[in-house]
Amino acid sequence: MSYNEILQRGTHDFPIELYKINKNDFRYEMTSHWHGELEIVRVLKGTLNIRLNNNEYLACPGDTVFANSETVHYGYPEGDCEYECIVFDGRLLNAHGDALRKFTDGILKRELYIREFIPSADKEVYQAVSRLFDAMAIAGCPEYQFMVMGALYNLFGVIISRKLYFSASTYPMAQEKNIPKIRKALEFMRENFDKQITLENIAGSVGMSPKYFCLFFRDMTRKTPFEYLTAYRIENASCQLINTDKTVTEIAFSCGFNDLSYFIKTFKSLKNITPAQYRKM
Repeated sequence: MSYNEILQRGTHDFPIELYKINKNDFRYEMTSHWHGELEIVRVLKGTLNIRLNNNEYLACPGDTVFANSETVHYGYPEGDCEYECIVFDGRLLNAHGDALRKFTDGILKRELYIREFIPSADKEVYQAVSRLFDAMAIAGCPEYQFMVMGALYNLFGVIISRKLYFSASTYPMAQEKNIPKIRKALEFMRENFDKQITLENIAGSVGMSPKYFCLFFRDMTRKTPFEYLTAYRIENASCQLINTDKTVTEIAFSCGFNDLSYFIKTFKSLKNITPAQYRKM
């Protein structure tokens, strides 16, 4: 699925969040989505096939992946993968100094784009990213925010000094015309996942024929429209199983399934565990 992810990261005053993902997490497969914040991804174990708009990368332990603001991205983990993501509002960097504001404003306005993929062989970036993830791991300590901001500024200092960024005029992905269409289709599916919708409904939301839309959608997400829709429904069900007291039946119907047996079968096929077992785990 691809959808506009709108979440509160960290706190209102300190909008940055660390996510640690392993095979037991309902977000293990990074479903297609986008958001206004910047995201930094690093793999700890296994590999992560990650796509950013139209570019694909195979991230191994130590590699760094940057998802720029509004970039549609998804990831498929392999080899009992473990990975971490830091998602933060770029305005967090808008401290004192015209040079800082000029650069961060360029990022926020999508006039500048950070290089997406930096391999582990780049030791300077690897060390700067590691310091940031280490700082994020001490949340709750008195020095936490100071350590995080210091690590963020250090990382962006490396990015600027090494010129690991592009202007919009030289960044090919900024010119891609198919991205607004896939966002619109994903948004339609996100807003209507709890209803009975057809392929014609989804294709019509972006003005395409069903046949052409299926080819377009699979090329952009590696899933058919209904594989994506089903995965999104199961992800929502997983979240409800963890965070609500609704019955499995109530959750199934609230996520667009009108047959409990089919919901349980589909959930198990994607999660390798039943909804009831998932909730207990």
